[in-house]
Amino acid sequence: MSNPKRIAFQGEPGAFSHQAIKRWFPGAEAVAHPTFEEAFAAVRSGECDLGMIPVENSLAGRVADVHHLLPHSGLKIIGERFLPIEMNLMVNKGAKLSDIKVAFSHPMALMQCRNSLRALNILPEVFHDTAGSARALKDSGAMDRAAIAPEVAAELYGLEIIRPNLEDARHNTTRFLVLTGEQSVVDPAPEVPCVTTFVFRVRSIPAALYKALGGFATNSVNMTKLESYSENGSFSVTFFYADVEARPSDRALQLAMEELKFFATDVEILGVYPQDEFRRK
Repeated sequence: MSNPKRIAFQGEPGAFSHQAIKRWFPGAEAVAHPTFEEAFAAVRSGECDLGMIPVENSLAGRVADVHHLLPHSGLKIIGERFLPIEMNLMVNKGAKLSDIKVAFSHPMALMQCRNSLRALNILPEVFHDTAGSARALKDSGAMDRAAIAPEVAAELYGLEIIRPNLEDARHNTTRFLVLTGEQSVVDPAPEVPCVTTFVFRVRSIPAALYKALGGFATNSVNMTKLESYSENGSFSVTFFYADVEARPSDRALQLAMEELKFFATDVEILGVYPQDEFRRK
């Protein structure tokens, strides 16, 4: 993760992923891509050194596309970062809060600010992207409309923030994964607390998931995330995405994974990486 030159993200310039890159890799060029698939491809091809990809939000839940794309992607997770999400009400320079009738942004951003907007008597309007709403506001020149977007979008498009921290919940946080296309990734030093992320598919037998997870309980391996998803339109067999606070070289995790494989198939480790300090707060 040292000195990457180009980092891929999904979204428009000024998105929260862009802000995450700016915060943790200030010397790198943030490269925008319209879709997660294109961002993944840029990292896989070597066009970008790393990817900064959101995987879950404390209010909105998981980013579903990422769970489908990571397995068999050829990419490895080498880090995690937690970004507190701060929604900013921004306007074209010279506009006053009392003049604003409508604020537009991504539906998730509007949902996270609905009480604040109601208190300001501002109507919400759906737009496809947070950063895109800031760009569209700048292009329109409107003085009675506002956008809700990250701080970096205001800087990028020359807008003025008239109400920072517009979000209703102050604990709103997004977890990002740092991805690399390098296959010879060295595990963190032995003394560093780690997360191992992996996927698996349970066998189609009664109580398969219960039995598959038994080894994690009996070996005291802390599983912090377990999510199910279907693939290829099938509802008969389910895939699972999991995080555990351990590393594959730990004897406890070795035993748990051995037991898992009795009741699951297609087990794939997606990454072994240091726990972010935010996780331990």
